[in-house]
Formats: sequence, structure tokens, C-alpha cells
Amino acid sequence: MKIIVSAGGTGGHIYPALAIINKFKEKEKDLDVLYIGTHNRMEKDLIPKRGIKYEEIEIFGFSKSAILQDIKNIFLIEKAKKKCLNIMKEFKPDIVLGIGGYVTYPVIWAANKLGIKTFIHEQNSVPGKTNLALQNKADLIGVSFKETEQKFTKARGEVFYSGNPCGENALSMKAMDKSVLGLDKNKKLVVVVAGSQGSATINEKMKEFLKKAATENYEVFYITGNALYDEFIKGQSFADNVKVVPYLDNLPSLLKITDLIVTRAGASTMSEILSLNLPAIFIPSPYVANNHQYYNALEIKNNGGGELILEKDLTADILISKINEVLKDTTKYQLMKENLHKMSMNNSGDVIYNKLKDLIK
Repeated sequence: MKIIVSAGGTGGHIYPALAIINKFKEKEKDLDVLYIGTHNRMEKDLIPKRGIKYEEIEIFGFSKSAILQDIKNIFLIEKAKKKCLNIMKEFKPDIVLGIGGYVTYPVIWAANKLGIKTFIHEQNSVPGKTNLALQNKADLIGVSFKETEQKFTKARGEVFYSGNPCGENALSMKAMDKSVLGLDKNKKLVVVVAGSQGSATINEKMKEFLKKAATENYEVFYITGNALYDEFIKGQSFADNVKVVPYLDNLPSLLKITDLIVTRAGASTMSEILSLNLPAIFIPSPYVANNHQYYNALEIKNNGGGELILEKDLTADILISKINEVLKDTTKYQLMKENLHKMSMNNSGDVIYNKLKDLIK
């Protein structure tokens, strides 16, 4: 089988794409994969390192301010379409997958033009602009949240609830040993992380929180983000029940021993929380397209699986209160876990693979 996969820009698109590729590798022994990504974003390094054939196209996202760049981008998109057409005529894929990001537009467009079967996947509760623009060119659309099905009002093909395949990866990982991180096995663990890069805004508000958490009977493991760590710890001292690190390479393994996570609401994190049935307090980033993190978090909050604090409302006292509300009310805590379990789909990779296999029969 030959497949072309395209996803770009952020880990929220790229890691689900890799999870789907891994599922195809597991099922198809003669699989041939070609990945099409951007010339200047994280996938251009990440994908070739994994031994996957890579083709790059020069393309940028549209903005409301860089008018000259937007004009140039119109010509780049047309150039990218032609390159994608040539790639597909030579590679002859059985199916083309777009797993998010603006790079997928010329890829799915070209496949549709050539009559090749297509699939797109939406990780967030609010569909991105590119996926909305491609909905009438895709034979299948998979969504990570059940409620998102109804938001593709102009879909040409079937829209189905697929879940996010990143969650399966979290389930398959080995749980971390608390002692390796200097944590107490007899205390509950609260992990606080503001996305893979961290957040300067969140970090500033967390200094007071970590001081107040010193009197609590749980432990806090705070991940600042690599670039922000030195500035964060300057002049700071932390209590024995507070651990501060710049980055953790294997977060899902830590989440398997975590009692509560305080986090942004990016797509990959959401899928891990759902798969692990991990109660969460969300502080969604207000700086993302369509405010999609807020709606991701709201989806879980409305289904009783988490709490939500807007960044503008975040204070140390509010966060301490929310954490205690969740951890000290065992009935509420167990109900949150049960509600997360109801929302989760832990065979997302198999669901997607089976749907796509049926499509190309």
C-alpha cells in the first residue's frame, strides 16, 4: 500500500499524523509512506529523523496584517498545487491523508483533482480554517470530539467520530517511577504544564501559586518550558513538595502516575487526558486561532471531566481552591474519571485505519 500523509506547523497536527502512520505500519507490511510538509516548520526536521520520505513545499499561513506576504502566498499555493500534482502522479498513492495545518490544502486539493481518495482529520472541537475549506474535497473526515461532526456542514463525504490517535500512544507507554523524579509515592501528584513551550504569562502567575502550595499535602510538579526556566527560577526557592523543571521528554509516562493536571487545552494533551481518564483543570490559551483551546476545554467541562479557568481570571487563590475542590472531594473526583472514560476512544488508530481501508477497497 502507498499513502501520502500531510500535516504541519505544530505537534498537535504532526503527532496524530505519526500515530496514524505507525498504525498503518503495524497493519500493512509492504507500506510505502511519503510525507509532505512545509519547508520551514518543525515537521521538516522531525519527519526525516524517523526515516520517513519527505517532500517539502513552500507555503505560509494567511494573516490579517502581513498583506505582502499574503499576496506572495497566493502564488506559492498555486506553485505548491502543481508540485503536489507531480508528486502524486509519480508516487501513485492509494490514499492521501491531511492531518491538519495549512500545508494540507494544496496536498488534498491535488489528490482530489487526480481522483485519489482523501481523508482529513480534525483534532480540535472547533474545525480549523483549512479543514473547513477542504471539507468538500475529502471522502472521509474524522473528528476528535463527537460534537464536532455537525460543524462540517458542507462535507462531501462521511464525517465520523474517530477520536485522536495520540491517546493510544499515552496508553501504551510505561508509567514513570516517582522516585526517579524525587517524588513521594505516598502523596498525590499535581502536574502543571502550559504547553510544550511554556507560557511567560502563566509562569508569572505560578510563582505565587507555588509558594502557597507549600502548605498543601500534595506535591506539585511544574514544567516551565525550556526557554523560560532560567528566568523563572531566578531568585526563587521552592518547598520540598514542589518540583520545578524546564521540560520533560516523556510527559505521558508522568501523566500515568498523576492525580490531577493543570494545563492548556491543546489537542494532543486533550487526547492523552481522555485516554488516561485524568481529571484536569484547564487554562486555555487565548492566543490561538478561533479560540479553539477554550472550546476544547469547554467540551470536557460540559461533560463533567474537568474544570476551566480563563487565563485572565487566574490567581494563586483560585487555582488552589480548584485543586482542593477536585482532590478532596472523592465522589466528584471519581465522577470526573468516569465521565472522561465515557468520552474517550482508545482505539482511534484502528477506527481510522479500518475506515480508510474500506474506502480504498
